[in-house]
Amino acid sequence: MNDFLEYKIWVVLAAFVLLFAAERLWPAAKPSLSETPRILKNLAFWPLNLGLSVLVVLPLSLWVASHALWQRPTWLLGSTGLIIDVFILDMFLYFWHRAVHEIPMLWRFHEVHHLDRHLDTTSAIRFHSGEIFFATLVRAGVIFAFAVPFASVLFFEALVLVFTLFHHSNWRLNERLEQRLSKVMITPSLHWVHHHAVRTDTDSNYGTLFSFWDKFFKTKSPTPRTPNMAIGVEGRGGARKDKTFLSLILLPFLKR
Repeated sequence: MNDFLEYKIWVVLAAFVLLFAAERLWPAAKPSLSETPRILKNLAFWPLNLGLSVLVVLPLSLWVASHALWQRPTWLLGSTGLIIDVFILDMFLYFWHRAVHEIPMLWRFHEVHHLDRHLDTTSAIRFHSGEIFFATLVRAGVIFAFAVPFASVLFFEALVLVFTLFHHSNWRLNERLEQRLSKVMITPSLHWVHHHAVRTDTDSNYGTLFSFWDKFFKTKSPTPRTPNMAIGVEGRGGARKDKTFLSLILLPFLKR
């Protein structure tokens, strides 16, 4: 398990470095604002969420997986079980993502992610720790109910981190390749529409790994991605302004 955690860290770090370089060599859209302050602000979320992962996310997930509601049969402990677990956990993420958009209290935390005015790999790191905490608590119920092994949880988390880096990236993919990939998985074009500063698009394209959840539950946006698409949260006269790091941390708790 310790080896797997180490591999997970190195895989995610390698994905970040490669995608960070690719989106600067072959960008899909030019940032309208200065890059460095925004990137540093987004990266500042990383130590907070890493600490939360070490102190809460991993220990709670391990404990729940060890005290599941039932014991799995042998045939569900191998690769078959792992594939099923990925589908179960990804469907949970689809509904969780819808919830953080539709429930006002949860949107207060998720809005921190959407206020970013440009998308790249660092946007994938920009999540409020409160949102991650609540997601972990709800996911614990899924792990408990479906007896998801901790190894499956770790494998899925590695997948999610790599895919999240990928579909937030500003990497310009071959259009035909991306169209083919988008039939199965979430690609940058699909997820950029989710970050479009138009509420009807923001409340669509909720998938994390697989794109067919949105098609099946009729939440796929028909809007195509364009290079000049406004990114952020819809406000009067366009996208709302982003905030400082401290303001983003405090945002969910401020009176509206």
